[in-house]
Amino acid sequence: MSDSTTYLELSQEGGGAHKFYEVIVSGTVVSVRYGRIGTPGQTQVSSFATEEKARAAAAKKAAEKVRKGYAPAVQGARAARAVTRRQVSSAPSTARSTAPVLWRFRTGSAAFGIHVSEDRCWVGNQAGDVHTLSHSGEVLARYSLPEGVKCLVADEFWIYAGCDDGTVYDLSSKLPYGAYTIAADVDIFWLDIHEGVLQVSDAQGGLTVIDHEDEHQWSRKSAGPHGWMVRADGRAVYHGHQRGVTAYAPNGTGELWHTPTRGGVLFGWQEADAVYAATTRNAVQRLAKGNGAVLATYDCDTTVYSCATAPGGAYVFAGDSSSSVYCFDAAGNRLWKLGTGSGSALSMQYLDERLYMVTTDGSLVCVDATDAAIAAAQQGTVPVARDIKSAEALPTYTPARSASALATVAAAPAAPADGIVVECVQQGSRVRVHVVAGGGHGYDTAWNVQFPRGIREPGARYVVDALHPSAGGFYRVRGEIRRLL
Repeated sequence: MSDSTTYLELSQEGGGAHKFYEVIVSGTVVSVRYGRIGTPGQTQVSSFATEEKARAAAAKKAAEKVRKGYAPAVQGARAARAVTRRQVSSAPSTARSTAPVLWRFRTGSAAFGIHVSEDRCWVGNQAGDVHTLSHSGEVLARYSLPEGVKCLVADEFWIYAGCDDGTVYDLSSKLPYGAYTIAADVDIFWLDIHEGVLQVSDAQGGLTVIDHEDEHQWSRKSAGPHGWMVRADGRAVYHGHQRGVTAYAPNGTGELWHTPTRGGVLFGWQEADAVYAATTRNAVQRLAKGNGAVLATYDCDTTVYSCATAPGGAYVFAGDSSSSVYCFDAAGNRLWKLGTGSGSALSMQYLDERLYMVTTDGSLVCVDATDAAIAAAQQGTVPVARDIKSAEALPTYTPARSASALATVAAAPAAPADGIVVECVQQGSRVRVHVVAGGGHGYDTAWNVQFPRGIREPGARYVVDALHPSAGGFYRVRGEIRRLL
């Protein structure tokens, strides 16, 4: 019995790839280990009838990776990607009363990621756990991602989790998919997505924009480091950093405006005509999207970690470093200040007279923000908060990293009635995805389909639940992806 090991790496400056691939042959057994450099990765083991067949299979696997740009390397010579977490502290609240918390779900680790939709709440923590809950606090599902969750962002129907491993996962269907890969030299601080285009702000104050094909589009370096805020819409990308907020044209052609803020920016929110910057010097500031003018300042008593608004900016909420939450009217008048009861709010969102916060102690907290509940809380009357227990029996969903992880559907003479068929097509050095023969619904077969890179195989066909056109001239997949046999 003879053993052999082939170790390869692919690490590209600015291109996003920072991966390894190792093939070990031990007699008739072939072990393949792969993943992000600096992580243990995943392992797949296959057995063969003879040693010769095992060696041939291993050689074929290695050759395929070499053709894709991998090269022999020394394991451990390249470092794992840089990961910076916001250095936060959380002092006891100085508020005289505690907020009317309806329910609290403890995730077990400090949490930055939050998204609240019409039908559910999402929370992601630094352990890589993402849970979804109903608005009443029922735990609906759990996802386990390889690294800590930096943030959760929504783009219409699609929900994305940006993680410390440099991957942005699409959580919109049953299985998470790796949708974007961020270059290893980008120390991610925050993300936003608009019409399938990803914006990444980083530790050095850089801003990187990646298109729907997971390809670098443009980048800029703002005046200050620590880019904790990025928000985007059709008119600009708004980048908050240590020296204020800078707006860039969506196509990267140049800076539109720059506004110094009262302290470094730690978090950002946006409405249709304004962006809101939470700052280190005890304030949230509202800036006009058109020219960056400061429209209002919302004064807090200490560093502001997060902010959010009611629709249209009718109310402005802020969470500070001393475990307090504030509410202001649009003009900047403070209406109330209350203790959170669960540490400092690192991110927050408002929906239907409820304020949802994720905190330094790892809790997702639901606060009754109606006028009556707040008035009662200020007088010392609050409901007994329900502590939500995790449903251990729920299945845990992990990312689909290859086509073999997908459910399958048998091929038929005609396209399946319950889906649309797409096909992976080799175009030069890249594998694109197109609709097959219009999919029976008049789709443009020349358009690319935004599709997870990890499951693309030249010539393979897949069935997707639905395709939606994007303004950028491509289709986006909605729902489950199944392999067509």
